[in-house]
Amino acid sequence: MKWKEFATDYLSFTKRDRIGIIVILIIILAIFFLPKAFSSSGNSRPTTTDTAWITVMKKLEQKETDNDQQYSKYNEGNSNSYQYDRPASNYYNKPKGELFYFDPNTLSAEGWQKLGLRDKTIGTIQNYLNKGGKFRKPEDLQRIYGLFPNEFERIAPYIKIELSGEKNNYKDFTDKPPTENLPVKTYTPRYSFVDINSADTTALIALPGIGSKLAMRIIAFRDKLGGFYSVTQIGETFGLPDSTFQKIKQYLKLENTSVRKININKATVDELKAHPYIKYSLANPIIAYRNEHGPFAKVEDVRKLMVVTDEIYNKIAPYLIVQ
Repeated sequence: MKWKEFATDYLSFTKRDRIGIIVILIIILAIFFLPKAFSSSGNSRPTTTDTAWITVMKKLEQKETDNDQQYSKYNEGNSNSYQYDRPASNYYNKPKGELFYFDPNTLSAEGWQKLGLRDKTIGTIQNYLNKGGKFRKPEDLQRIYGLFPNEFERIAPYIKIELSGEKNNYKDFTDKPPTENLPVKTYTPRYSFVDINSADTTALIALPGIGSKLAMRIIAFRDKLGGFYSVTQIGETFGLPDSTFQKIKQYLKLENTSVRKININKATVDELKAHPYIKYSLANPIIAYRNEHGPFAKVEDVRKLMVVTDEIYNKIAPYLIVQ
């Protein structure tokens, strides 16, 4: 009896209830199927891709390739193709190579690379030489395609050309036959060599990048040291840029290597600390060690001081003496 009452009360629906249930079912079905219907209709449309920019890019790439091929053919077929003037804005910031004396007519590709030249420029030089060309004077190298003026200026002082005994069966830049038995030609440096231990301010000012102030600083530094024992010491001068030192280094020489020495068994603290390499931080320990252990037997005994490293000893040893 209870089950009949339960079914009558809870499982029977009126007409209005049935209509509501049907409407809810229709809405649920619409929500489930409509998105799939719209997506399938959208995928049926053909997709069009704008390929105009792709065509333009391919044409530009093809044009660059054709230009490179034309240049290569022209360069191989014409021994005078090395002449070319480039603006300064196109210079490559490539690290400089090692400098040494060389003959451009006999230098190998590895030698050119060691000088710091780019592979493309080296190829042009080798191509010219293989076709019978010769460099008769250093300035001829300036006309090589791809060799920038700043590169030529850097290597020019090291060019040494030997053409003695050459025959008249080769081409030069002007296609004129050279005279027989040409003397050995060498490139004269633009600056005179300077002996760093005897040069005055006038000789130093003549070097590139050295003014009166730098010249006086170099002389003052030399006087405080007691003389230079190495050309590299010039680079330690206060206010001297390393770039300037690299420029003048090739024009510096050291003929007189004698320097003023300090007797570490008799020198006072003031005398020791006046030296640029010793100063007070090293002068005081030297005096203290001497007072405690007695005179130094040899200069190498300075190594017994804890503050003296190998680097410091190598710098100060040429200026020390025991007596």
